[in-house]
Amino acid sequence: MQTKLRRFLIPALVAALLSACGAGSNSDTADMGSAQDSAAAQTAGPLRLAATTMVSGGSATLPTTDPSYTASSTRWATTASQAARFLAQASFGPTTDSINAVMAGGPNGWLDAQFYKAPTLHRYYIDAVAASTGRATIDNVYESFWKQAVTGEDQLRQRVVFELSQIFVVSLQDSQVYNFPRGVASYYDTLGQHAFGNFRNLLDAVAKHPMMALYLSYMHNQKESATRVPDENFAREIMQLMTIGLYQLNQDGTQKLVNGRPVETYDHDDVAGLAKVFTGWSWAGPDKSLNRFFGNDRSYAYRDFMPLQMYPTYHSTSSKSFLGVTIPAGGTGEGDLKIALDTLFNHPNVGPFIGKQLIQRLVTSNPSPAYVARVAAAFNNDGRGVRGDMKSVLAAVLLDPEARPATPSASSGRLREPIVRLANWMRAFDAKSTSGRYLLANLDDPLTGLGQTPLHSPSVFNFYRPNYVPPGGSVAGAGLVAPEMQIASEPSVTGYVNFLQDLVPKGVGRNWDIKATYPTELTLALNPGALVDRINLLVLNGMMSSTLRSQILAAVTAVPQPVPNGATNANLVLQAKMNRVYLAIFLAMASPEYLVSK
Repeated sequence: MQTKLRRFLIPALVAALLSACGAGSNSDTADMGSAQDSAAAQTAGPLRLAATTMVSGGSATLPTTDPSYTASSTRWATTASQAARFLAQASFGPTTDSINAVMAGGPNGWLDAQFYKAPTLHRYYIDAVAASTGRATIDNVYESFWKQAVTGEDQLRQRVVFELSQIFVVSLQDSQVYNFPRGVASYYDTLGQHAFGNFRNLLDAVAKHPMMALYLSYMHNQKESATRVPDENFAREIMQLMTIGLYQLNQDGTQKLVNGRPVETYDHDDVAGLAKVFTGWSWAGPDKSLNRFFGNDRSYAYRDFMPLQMYPTYHSTSSKSFLGVTIPAGGTGEGDLKIALDTLFNHPNVGPFIGKQLIQRLVTSNPSPAYVARVAAAFNNDGRGVRGDMKSVLAAVLLDPEARPATPSASSGRLREPIVRLANWMRAFDAKSTSGRYLLANLDDPLTGLGQTPLHSPSVFNFYRPNYVPPGGSVAGAGLVAPEMQIASEPSVTGYVNFLQDLVPKGVGRNWDIKATYPTELTLALNPGALVDRINLLVLNGMMSSTLRSQILAAVTAVPQPVPNGATNANLVLQAKMNRVYLAIFLAMASPEYLVSK
């Protein structure tokens, strides 16, 4: 099957796509996905141009924002395309059923229903595997992630938790974290259980989770002495990455300037003062013995991964000053932590800092200051005087007039990260796991995998930074950012195209465990226009340009169709139909128009 796919795919792709770009190819991977001609590129915007450049070396001028856009055009999804665009932001990708659900109730109604769906607990899956096999491994964590990302009915929660896991990072690349599959599942469940609650409670749960304490090294952190200072790792990162950021912000996310220079939110003295708060915390258990504090008897914590408990003997009782607040000497560890987290939670930076990152991860890499300000306002007050209500924040992110403009501007959109692309394919084409377990493990290899694996970021700074600017090119020239481009490289682009060539016809996972059979698409194989339109809706969310549609149609139509003459060539007819389906999906998912979600 793979040989036949290559036989039809390569000539069709070269003839239908590369000629429009004026590019030649002497390999079967290097230029695949070059799906734009110059006319299409001129309406793409810098992010899509960056994706085009990634695969074909393209460039173009930038258009202006469409002045005819009005807010009402995105308030309710009245078409399948509008519903699909919304679901590309609010879930791991649209399906026929989810599109119909959004069309029936609108984004608002769909959000209301999703907010009250019970979370799916990954810990249950880990426990079931351990009970049946004797032990669970990190591969089982990956299996649970993919199973829930693809099949979970709580799609909004699944997508939001994935994005939160890239802000409140705990990485399996850390050897201590890697040793605790159930602990990692528990941590991910904790993010899920608080994703729609209050940010203050989320902050508390993260700070007290054993996996975060292991990852950022404040597990059994001790008070200062003549020869020791408290570990400062978590104190620094909870400020820099999880709450307030490096610089003071206006409520629209822009930096406050004094004499033309940004103002730092904290200095080392603030870090040192806050670090004292995170002393004396260690494994939970029925007592507070020396053994348990230093981690020599963790059987109780292993069982449930309960929140950290305080061991007063090891907690700093000196005064603690940070961010203009002083916690008096002699307080309890629990009391000191409450004051510290309250201080961070109420800092004016949190709304714009967290709000902008959620916009970037779900909707667009370059939100306008006005968009950020509206989301920050929802964080500051949900309309009932409550600060930090995550449901209000997420609704503000996903229902904002700028989230899905009728005509996207040059600066709108975001690069779909590899994990999201794979989940999109599984959901769009109803891929099934033969084993029922979604046997998909590490995908980090950029040449044979995706260059990205869930919960496996290289550092606490995630896979990519929110303010990353690719050097040179149209993104930098336009003064924009493209965070996900930080994990894009020549090997990863080539690897993604190779990955697609296997994924579409054969599936993915151990022994090709996860497969799509494309029953609906096969019924449309002899009607290429209808086939491409269906793929446009499910994959490109109705945003395929006429140029790309024409190119894919030409390539698909070029796949010869044997004339049925009885049972002897029935398999040939079926194979030809399948090749058309494979080619159409491949070209759509390799195109820059897909890579940049608008």
